[in-house]
Amino acid sequence: MENRKQITIDGKRVFFDNERNLLEVIRKTNIEIPTFCYHSELSIYGACRLCIVDIEGRGIQASCSIPPEEGMVVKTNTEEIRKIRKINIELLLASYNHNCPTCGKNTNCKLQELAHRLGVKKIRYKKSDNELPIDTSSDALVRDPNKCILCGDCVRACEEIQGIGAIDFINRGASVKVQPAFNKNLSEVNCVDCGQCARVCPTGAIMPKSETDQVWKDIFNPEKMVIAQIAPAVRVAIGEAFGRKPGSVLTGQTVAALKALGFDKVFDTSFTADLTVIEEANEFIERKRNNENLPLLTSCCPSWVKYAEQFYPEFLNNISSCRSPQQMFGSLAKKVLPKEYGVETKNIVIVSVMPCTAKKSEAKRPEFYTDGIPEVDHVITTQELVSMMNEAGVNFNKLSPESLDMPFGFKTGAGVIFGNSGGVSEAVLRYAYEKTNGVKLENADFHEVRGKEGIREISIKLGGNEIKMAIVQGLKNASRVMDDVKEGRRKLDMIEVMSCPGGCIGGAGQPVCMNTDTRDSRKAALYEADKMLQLHKPQENPFIKQLYAKTFNGKNAIDPHEILHTKYYNRKRISGQSISILGTESPKVEISVCVGTNCFVKGSQQLLRQLLDYVDKHGLSEMVSVKAGFCMENCEQAPNATFNGKLVPNATLKKIIVLLESELALA
Repeated sequence: MENRKQITIDGKRVFFDNERNLLEVIRKTNIEIPTFCYHSELSIYGACRLCIVDIEGRGIQASCSIPPEEGMVVKTNTEEIRKIRKINIELLLASYNHNCPTCGKNTNCKLQELAHRLGVKKIRYKKSDNELPIDTSSDALVRDPNKCILCGDCVRACEEIQGIGAIDFINRGASVKVQPAFNKNLSEVNCVDCGQCARVCPTGAIMPKSETDQVWKDIFNPEKMVIAQIAPAVRVAIGEAFGRKPGSVLTGQTVAALKALGFDKVFDTSFTADLTVIEEANEFIERKRNNENLPLLTSCCPSWVKYAEQFYPEFLNNISSCRSPQQMFGSLAKKVLPKEYGVETKNIVIVSVMPCTAKKSEAKRPEFYTDGIPEVDHVITTQELVSMMNEAGVNFNKLSPESLDMPFGFKTGAGVIFGNSGGVSEAVLRYAYEKTNGVKLENADFHEVRGKEGIREISIKLGGNEIKMAIVQGLKNASRVMDDVKEGRRKLDMIEVMSCPGGCIGGAGQPVCMNTDTRDSRKAALYEADKMLQLHKPQENPFIKQLYAKTFNGKNAIDPHEILHTKYYNRKRISGQSISILGTESPKVEISVCVGTNCFVKGSQQLLRQLLDYVDKHGLSEMVSVKAGFCMENCEQAPNATFNGKLVPNATLKKIIVLLESELALA
């Protein structure tokens, strides 16, 4: 023990080992140093200056960015430190619009918590009157720059977890702010709606976009039959909002709460997760048999699907055509339940309770509307359900559990574990193993796919074939895997991707958690919930069997492919933005050449240079405007250009010259 390295903290000797910084050593001693910008899963930033300590011989330092050293003498609480921390909080409160009572983050705001904790009773500085516009363009998120404290947490989460960088710092000095590229809104850039920025935001600067008002409106409408579906991950996290231990499985209480709020029926998304497994596993088996469109990419995570559509359009045919369990449920319910309950389709309202913000935008994709009616009407997060309970005065902790409704409330353990990273792969294996090997699977667990690593690879024998699978969490890791597949460095048959750390259990709509222990508890709880069920394989679900026998194959059968499958498209990354390179006030011709990634690698930069040379050489600069544009959503025919607003696919200088000469001759 005496050989271990030690430092002195507030007069006490403290040993340290592999802690990254002084802050982690101090927290080992049960001293909770305040921070805004420190997250163990993100890089060390040192922006907020709240974690300051007094180091003998060095003075006041940020403890998050100082490594511990043998013999250090540290004070964590002095008069000077207290004054600096309080001044920092006061400046933050004065610089931005923090109207706590009306903020969606009220009672769950780090700034509010620290102001109270540090005893800030008044703000001695003049408040800023500068009101910035609120970005409500996204279907998933609301960005209020007036509440941003410039901690940089969202910027780092977007870059370090997802590898996207949809938001970043712009400007300098007093004008600095966090903003998407080119001052665009979130809906116009390469944001994939995952909400990890909102998860780490300590204030209300980025929040899930609430749909509770619309849900209340439908609940109070006597003509509407309002039906809820609960995602697997919700049941193991919702209790945290009411002081329960992380990982408490509270399905029955959640059902009771929804019924108390006025929902007519409550079903389980795990039911259609079972259905998804069968459809996706059969799709994979068929593809493997024909050796086509491999690796199969899972389609349950909507932010991953959007990411693939934006960044890897060449793999669109590899994405499973299966809808996500949420969308399978919505489509199935709108087809089956009107007859079942004698209600018109337009009067059935499907509300999804999800751990995820991207599910909000998924439900609004145009392909998930039938005759103008959405298959899923509203998506609320776990946080929003908690908010609705608080509004209605529902005492969650005193509710007696109630049962899910049938038949869409019955599920197997395979559907439940969908909420974990690796859960989709394990559920597929539970079905595919029996189908391809022709033997009954006595132990349904596949521990090989479980784990914490961002990228996990396994090999397993199915029907005499060696199947190679990758399980990925976080889109930055997904990019690494996809690049390896594209370059031939990885040979895989199936890739499961979940955008959020840990999978759906770590979704941005869950009660806020800042440590991996909470996620681990949620994950363990889903596997325990699987164990507590009598059935663990989707093919054993009697109501799924009945669905195939009667609904999909009986009299007046519904085509399962029509309601359970979909297709995917190239998605633009930056909308309506171009950079003028050569222009005039009233051009007769406007030409824009796409310089997005796909067009760039196929020669758009060279085309742009040739075009500029041509215009300059022929003295056309007073008549022709040339711009560098962004994605024109036609990647398979790159490079792309527009000529007076009309798309020119497979653009070449010769094609554009022909159009140019024709237009100028007519003029």
